[in-house]
Amino acid sequence: MEVNKIIEKIIKDKEKEGGIKNVVWIAAGGSFGGFYPAQYFMDRESKTIRSQVFTSNEFVYAPPKFCGPNTLAIVCSMRGTPETCEAAQVARNMGAVTIGLYVQESRLTEVCEYNIMYQSIALDESKQDMVNSSVGVQIAMNLLYMTEGYEGYKDAMEGFSILDDIYRDAVAYTTPLAKKWAENNKDQKSIYVMASGPAMGSAYIFSICNLMEMLQLDSPTVNSCEFFHGPFEVLDKATSVFLLVNEGRVRSADERAIKFLKQYGGDNIYILYAKELGINRIKDSLSEYFNHVLFSPILNNVYMRELSYAMKQDYMTRRYMWKVEY
Repeated sequence: MEVNKIIEKIIKDKEKEGGIKNVVWIAAGGSFGGFYPAQYFMDRESKTIRSQVFTSNEFVYAPPKFCGPNTLAIVCSMRGTPETCEAAQVARNMGAVTIGLYVQESRLTEVCEYNIMYQSIALDESKQDMVNSSVGVQIAMNLLYMTEGYEGYKDAMEGFSILDDIYRDAVAYTTPLAKKWAENNKDQKSIYVMASGPAMGSAYIFSICNLMEMLQLDSPTVNSCEFFHGPFEVLDKATSVFLLVNEGRVRSADERAIKFLKQYGGDNIYILYAKELGINRIKDSLSEYFNHVLFSPILNNVYMRELSYAMKQDYMTRRYMWKVEY
């Protein structure tokens, strides 16, 4: 069933109980970070519906009291991460309507009342409007469109219709840039990733999933707005920093950070602009909600891979994941 059909049915079914008043986004790791753009959208656009994103185990251990019959829970796991499946069960036991986002069927798809299959961001053949973060944003936009009348809905759906084309062009554009960046950083032991606003989720995933998990590199994530409240004290001429410059209302925070990085940093300061990736092909009034869904696949499929090749390290190797009990 398509996203809009599922949301339409849920809203109709919940009319007699007072409608959907809360949304919880539940996942772990990269899937957790992938819900950031949906939460960012709800934070900025929703007038009546409360929205909160939870990492799976925190939801299991300390679920919010507002979660109940008037709550929509969207739970994501590619293959059925145990704590995410447990979180879905907790949400359903509390009375929430549950939607599972998945690649492979698992306990998650058994627990959830509705399920939407998505395409893995890591596969070159995947369409970027069908990956988990894009599906999450589309759920959020459909929900607000049907409950509050989100004015940008039509333009947003047109944006998703050209998203994959924009991504393909961005891959071709960034590949030579990523090769040079990777060569310059192949011997680094630590790479700071910076972003703000709508791009913060992409920075988080790049740090914890791409650099830390896949390449076993130390990678702190710093919000550009918080850079001047402590983190800038570690900057010197040798520090490696990867800054994502978003397109939208928070861009000024990134531009302030650029000025300082260029003045006090060295040759390992790297800046990637959303505009370079073609986000300007989407209507300006809502393009900020597309920062994540452009940045994340480029970081995963271009920059992470090129760094892996330059380091001569297979990005599928792990020290602990899938190897020991944890």
